[in-house]
Amino acid sequence: MLRLKRTLVQSFVGAIALGWIFSQAVVHLAYVFSAPIAGWLSRREYQRFADHAIGQTRFFMQDSLPELVKAVSLLLLGYLLLRWLYFNPEAVAHNAADREGASTESAKVEV
Repeated sequence: MLRLKRTLVQSFVGAIALGWIFSQAVVHLAYVFSAPIAGWLSRREYQRFADHAIGQTRFFMQDSLPELVKAVSLLLLGYLLLRWLYFNPEAVAHNAADREGASTESAKVEV
């Protein structure tokens, strides 16, 4: 797993994949607002051409639920991939410990 992670980071494939995932999430978030409008327009046009009334032509927010689920899942996937690839908690803990040790040693030297 470490070898795969290192390869994805060093070859920038991970960064490209993250960009694509986050851009798709933004597109699906835009579809959340445009899907009810598109559904309303298509129902209204169909009612004009149909011989009988098909019911109410109003906005249905349930048209946007599939897009909302896609957007949230893509954002979650992107966050998890970003965290796995670029945030290493062990390295952060080691760097903090090294900085504390270095500051303690320099304080001892100055005294």
